[in-house]
Amino acid sequence: MIKIFAVLARLMDYPTAELIESRSALIDVVREETRLPVSLRDSLTAFIQQLGTGDLLDAQEDYVSLFDRGRSLSLLLFEHVHGESRDRGQAMVDLLQQYRDAGLELSVKELPDYIPLYLEYLATRSEAEAAQGLGDVHPILALLSARLQERGSNYHLLFDALLAMIGIQPNMGELRGKVATEPRDDTAAAMDKVWEEEMVAFVEDKGASCRPTQSTNQTHTLHFREN
Repeated sequence: MIKIFAVLARLMDYPTAELIESRSALIDVVREETRLPVSLRDSLTAFIQQLGTGDLLDAQEDYVSLFDRGRSLSLLLFEHVHGESRDRGQAMVDLLQQYRDAGLELSVKELPDYIPLYLEYLATRSEAEAAQGLGDVHPILALLSARLQERGSNYHLLFDALLAMIGIQPNMGELRGKVATEPRDDTAAAMDKVWEEEMVAFVEDKGASCRPTQSTNQTHTLHFREN
């Protein structure tokens, strides 16, 4: 078990009282992870402490405002790769089969490309497999980090830690310059436009295909069960 991946998965999921109660154990894992730079371990520790000592409802509201509104900060990997194309469905089927081949089955109703879920899977793999799995999606992780930094959110630390675990140091200045010019997609007007576009697409498609969208479940419970 690669404990740091499991910890980052927990921290990247919707904040709960259980998460807050386990903050000491999470901090212990972070402090013991010598593959992370000391400065990053210190920043992650401060992030966990702030999350654990603040108001839970405020933390939950902050989480929803970041990850459940708009697509630019979606925690669904294939949102950033396939968007609404039909290829997305097949990609999720393939990923689900990858989990099953590893002897794991989803024990909750969640899309398989949900990043915290993917991290839980990688936590069960060998160091080499986990590194390859993160390497395959590192451009998405770097993009999310840059966008979170532009929003002034310390959640970017979680993605920075994942990149550090595989020794990747993206040109964050260049990335932030690019994302700074992106229009915000979490405003009421932007979200209404997306909803209208999806309704038009659905009507034109006559419901023939089920297109996955950003999860709005605010009570995520992770975990696989073994076959």
